[in-house]
Amino acid sequence: MIYTPAGDRYDSMPYRRTGRSGLRLPAISLGLWHNFGHERPWDRQRDIVRRAFDLGVTHFDLANNYGPPAGSAEENFGRILTADLAPYRDEIVVSTKAGYYMWPGPYGEWGSRKYLVSSLDQSLKRLGLDYVDIFYHHRPDPDTPLEETMGALDAVVRAGKAQYVGLSNYNAEQTAAAAAILRDLGTPLLIHQPSYSILNRWIEKDNLLDTLESVGAGAIAYSPLQQGLLTDRYLGGIPDDSRVRTSNFLNESDLDNQTLGRIHALNDIAKQRGQSLAQMSLAWALRDPRMTSLIIGASSVQQLENNVATINNLTLTSEEIGAIDGTVLDL
Repeated sequence: MIYTPAGDRYDSMPYRRTGRSGLRLPAISLGLWHNFGHERPWDRQRDIVRRAFDLGVTHFDLANNYGPPAGSAEENFGRILTADLAPYRDEIVVSTKAGYYMWPGPYGEWGSRKYLVSSLDQSLKRLGLDYVDIFYHHRPDPDTPLEETMGALDAVVRAGKAQYVGLSNYNAEQTAAAAAILRDLGTPLLIHQPSYSILNRWIEKDNLLDTLESVGAGAIAYSPLQQGLLTDRYLGGIPDDSRVRTSNFLNESDLDNQTLGRIHALNDIAKQRGQSLAQMSLAWALRDPRMTSLIIGASSVQQLENNVATINNLTLTSEEIGAIDGTVLDL
């Protein structure tokens, strides 16, 4: 059956301007870090992506190493693009990244021009695209001159392989230096992708949003639900199939009694708002207008719909923000 997107797909989703650029992104973006590798059913992935677009999610976030195996998320998303979304390419923002390990040898990770240009060429082949809308450097490289890394980002834009460039996991000082180089090259920094959640506030301590505002860039947070901790997943214990049991990014030490107590307290606040814990956590992460968008994952259409429903209640009172802060005051 030929896919026809919902006619009302732009009626509800808020779109926020990305820094001082002309690009607007949906408040909720779909990330393909988890659940889009070859070990997951392709039809389920397809259903999630199509439903996301129906709900006004126009931004799909990838990286070269997303899977598993590495590269498979781009391959699967490329298949969905070809099968369903090709007529709507100009309504979609596709982003990918390079910086983490991708292939063996001295040219398969970090921030050299050799690696970044080669990686993007590979990503474009897997995606079946001539260009991506945003290409990120995924992490700072302590050994490669920043001028080389930023020069590579500038080069892929000038070659027509990317429309915009971004950074991920850079601190405020590194971001300011990178943005200055990019500005001088004529390819301004569009956006920064940091981790951020109620339980992970490093960007506040680092004043990253202030830095981004000063250079005219936007912000898009990943892991706003703290890898699932800020959901109802763990309110009754640790399920055997949860990320705490199965992921390399969480373990049982991340869910100690203190953290579990915070999660229950936050859930009580969410109930008073008429929201799930996940919905309140997403609304909280979007409370600053400088936060352009949030990247959420989804393992099912229902989970996607529940999280996108956050947009129906994005306003938090000062009392609610104070109560949320009070649960994590010692972080």
